Amino acid sequence: MDRLRKIKFSEISRRDAALIGLPALLIVIAAFWGAYQFVKPAPPGSFVISTGSVDGAYHAVGLRYKEILARQGVTVELKTSAGAVENLNRLADENSQVEVGLVQSGTGAADEYPGLVTLGSVYYEPIWIFYRGPRLEDELRRLRGKRIGIGGMGSGTRKIATQLLLVNDAWSPPTQIQDLSGETGAAGLRQGSLDVLFLVGPVESPTIRSLLHDPEIRLLSFDRTAAYTNVFPHLAVVKLPEGGINLQHNIPPNEVTLLAPTANVIVKEDLHPALVDLLMQAMAEVHGGNGLLHKAGAFPVLHDIEFPASREAQRFYKSGPPFLQRYMPFWAATLADRIIVLLVPLLVVLLPVARFAPTVYYWRIRSRIYRWYGELKFLELEIMERFDPQQIRRYTERLDDLEKRAYTRPLPIAFTGEVYTLRQHIDMVRRMIGSQAKSAGADTRLAGPLHLPA
Repeated sequence: MDRLRKIKFSEISRRDAALIGLPALLIVIAAFWGAYQFVKPAPPGSFVISTGSVDGAYHAVGLRYKEILARQGVTVELKTSAGAVENLNRLADENSQVEVGLVQSGTGAADEYPGLVTLGSVYYEPIWIFYRGPRLEDELRRLRGKRIGIGGMGSGTRKIATQLLLVNDAWSPPTQIQDLSGETGAAGLRQGSLDVLFLVGPVESPTIRSLLHDPEIRLLSFDRTAAYTNVFPHLAVVKLPEGGINLQHNIPPNEVTLLAPTANVIVKEDLHPALVDLLMQAMAEVHGGNGLLHKAGAFPVLHDIEFPASREAQRFYKSGPPFLQRYMPFWAATLADRIIVLLVPLLVVLLPVARFAPTVYYWRIRSRIYRWYGELKFLELEIMERFDPQQIRRYTERLDDLEKRAYTRPLPIAFTGEVYTLRQHIDMVRRMIGSQAKSAGADTRLAGPLHLPA
């Protein structure tokens, strides 16, 4: 193959360049097109998160996400809502601009809301049942006939409160259900217009902490946790330690056992993978630390059993952020990632084509010379086995035509030696014709050499 290195591009004929170059170009274009099918469009510069009420935990979390993603040049719009149920309905709405929502576990499932996936659970949201009067000792059936605030329509609090009241036969009249929650519900409980208030949220919630500090308000501690988690598998059991809220005043005065769903980040399945990666990093930054009800590293986690996990989320939990995003700004990492996805398959095809094309050209030139030798050998055999003195002129004309083609057909200088060798062999066959003609008594001048111009 050393001869290939001696061939200059200017020596390649247009015909050879077209016959070899065009198929190679088509292969490269096909590889480029195929690779392009796997290149995601550039990630959008913004997206919408459906949170909760302005003073709620979901909105506070959304604000943290917004701040972190803004550092990477991504704008997050927060859209307040009544809570988890409304967030799911927005995500399921094809005409909704919402692509991310914070959702309480147990609120909905994939069969009800197809096309949604989870990025994981981010913290516990205990069920806080605050009440006035005698201690209940986990006897929710004794709430029958009470005035109970269970949260507004569209909230996750309302859904889990309804489930707990129904399973304990405390939902039906004379129980008075009221759509109260948050600060409004807490005020009603303090003022006596409510007997019981269901809240669902993190222990850091100001409303929850204020009720825990109120000596007139009691907090229910669950005893039959195994029974509850068997009926509601999306619930976990968490312990609020004695003095965990206020060590100096020993609040709460005893360890409290709580049932807790988790807050989950649910997204539309077609959310851009780069945004998913960025959101996962924000989740890890916000929720990865230590908490009163969990240890550092416990969240985020794939704990949600109702929705399938996003592929990008599964990869993040196994190996962390994408390699490029660890060392490059988000915009640069996503651009480089798209270029790599495009170029790697292209180079896999381009490099072999670049190496194979000269070999094809070399084979093409060699085959041309071999073809001429084939014609010469065929004529030689004909002369040796079936020599006809009447065909001397035709023999000579065929040799002349072959020699003319070898002389005039443009070939790289690297193959000049083979062409001269071919012409010598043509002369050898011409002499053979003369010898055969002389033996047959024919006119040998008919086998004379062809005189080509210098």
